[in-house]
Order: sequence, then structure tokens, then C-alpha cells
Amino acid sequence: MLRRVASVSHLPPDTGCVPVACRDCGVYRLCVPLGLDEEEMSLLDHIVKRKQIVRRGQIIFRTGQALDYIYAIRSGSAKTYLTTEDGRVQITGLHVSGELLGLSAIDSKRYSCDAMALETTSVCEVSVDRLEAVADRIPAVHYQMLRIMSNQICDNEHLMLLLGKRSAEERLAAFLLGLSQRFAARNYSATQFNFSMSRGDIGNYLGVAEETVCRVLSKLQDFGLIRVRRRQVAILDFETLRYLAKEQVLTNASVPTPARSPA
Repeated sequence: MLRRVASVSHLPPDTGCVPVACRDCGVYRLCVPLGLDEEEMSLLDHIVKRKQIVRRGQIIFRTGQALDYIYAIRSGSAKTYLTTEDGRVQITGLHVSGELLGLSAIDSKRYSCDAMALETTSVCEVSVDRLEAVADRIPAVHYQMLRIMSNQICDNEHLMLLLGKRSAEERLAAFLLGLSQRFAARNYSATQFNFSMSRGDIGNYLGVAEETVCRVLSKLQDFGLIRVRRRQVAILDFETLRYLAKEQVLTNASVPTPARSPA
């Protein structure tokens, strides 16, 4: 049974996100496919350009722009989004350290969305022309590209399931667990991390109102599943959060009233 907690402990101060190690980066699987000899490794050295720093709110690429680079996020985070003709914005993805931006542009050779840094973000530029040339010579690179794209397709399918079949509470619970898993896969903390997206952006991404996001986060905190301070979140109860993400809507009626102390 769920129990409401009486108070909220402080989270540790935000120390920022240190750069992800190369071995934990999504592009690492392109840089170092297994079994490459020394000559092949020297070819891969020409794929990745020097890192660049993108400030919060700065555009990394725009819809329709010619594809020159795939971007690997070394530290920080970014969102991708589409803008309709009447000016409405739909967020299509949140991307964290170790993940890649721009893969959807490979077919058309033009970016299919806008990408914006959500905080100060370090990215590595991966030259598409050089990548294709190396992939022609090293079959393992083609295979790794297919694996990376397959992972992104699975993520998109999971998002479609959330948008079509889940309540707001289930969506937020699944979103938190998904972030936890993605950070853990890159050797960051699975229990404490930052919301680089605003509450409004989270709502846009998950298909719920900003007010609903705030209400559900408060409810999850009241029931002791998470702690929130500004954009920092700590997951306290993974088991119940997983249960909620799959099948159970959290309501006050399902939570017993704590027994009062004797007068």
C-alpha cells in the first residue's frame, strides 16, 4: 500500500552533468566497432570533428537545413521539435548525454526537425560524408548504424504507446523510469538527475497539459515515490513507480489515511 509522506527532504545541490565518457557515448559504437585493425581505426579518426559548446536555447540545426553532421551529445541535453504552419510546436524528442541527433536526416540529406540545446551542451560533430565513406570500407560500421537506428525506432514505438494508451500518471511514471534507464546506461546516477525540459515541454512531449504535469509530479511526491526540487528529481520507490507506469492509476482513495498519534 502507498503511504503519503509528511515532508520533502532536500536534494543535493545541482553540480551539473559531467561529460559522458567516450565508451558510454552513442557514437562510440561507430568509432570502435569490434575487430578493427589499426588501419581501419585510423580511418575512423577522421569521422569525428572537434567538440563544440552550444549554449542553452541555441539552435543546433534547423528543419530543411542540409545534412552535414550527425551530433553526439557529450554533455548536457537537447530537444528536437517540429513547428506547424500555424506556429504550433510539437516536441518529438528529449536527448541526453551519449545520444545522437540528426539520424532521421540520413535518407533525405536534410534535417527533418529543429534541435535546440536545453542547457549548456557539448557535442561532437560526426561528418556524414566521411562516415559513409568509411562505412563503405568497414561493414561493421553499417551494422552499428542499424543497431543505433533500431534503438531509436523502439523508443519512438514506446512513446506512441504512451500517447495512445496511457493515463497522465502512467505517462509521467514511464517518462521518469525511461530517463533513469538512459542515464544509468551511460554510468550516471539512475536515482537522481535533472529535468532539463520545462514542465511545459514535458507536457508537450507526453501529450498532457503543463498543469497536469505539475499536478502529477506533486502527487507522486506526496506519495513518496519521488522528490522534486526545481528541475532536480530523485526516484525513491522504483517498484511502485514501475507498477504505476504499467497498470495502476494513483488516487487518494487507494492510499490509507495514516493513523493518528494518541492524544
